[in-house]
Amino acid sequence: MEFQTLPSRTGQVRRIVSALLRYWELDALIEPAAVGVAELMANVHRHVGPDGPCAVEIVLRPDRVTISVRDHDPNLPPVQPSGLLVTGGRGLALVASVSDSWGMRAQHDGAGKVVWFTLPIPVPDSSTETPDGAPEEVPSREPLPRPEPLPRSHAPAPAAPAPVAAPAPVPQP
Repeated sequence: MEFQTLPSRTGQVRRIVSALLRYWELDALIEPAAVGVAELMANVHRHVGPDGPCAVEIVLRPDRVTISVRDHDPNLPPVQPSGLLVTGGRGLALVASVSDSWGMRAQHDGAGKVVWFTLPIPVPDSSTETPDGAPEEVPSREPLPRPEPLPRSHAPAPAAPAPVAAPAPVPQP
């Protein structure tokens, strides 16, 4: 999803992320995802400015959800030390505290950067029982390599072909 980096868009992005996680039945991830994406959007607004676009991407994997924010500024954000007297610069520390992992990378073409974080998919409780009283089998979750958001092409998507109407049947005498 692409957005302008306006403060009003942050609430919209939080609602979209929350709705998608609810649709995937991952309600336990809604709060940390909303906090993390709001912090990344605030960083883009604060450091890149409100004029440019940014893109938010959510990727569902078997063992985690990855949320990334891409903007047009190639400068990677500095990680600020956090402390009790620090009044700003704690956004990435907050993202780190609500996520399983996070990172950043410059776009290969120099046209911006991506900052991302992951949230682990909760494993179902193995003590749950099926309606017939037998223990429910829990699938094993093999760890996957850490994902990197896919680079996006700036080329417009190809247009869908126009629908073709079938000729009407000719009545037979």
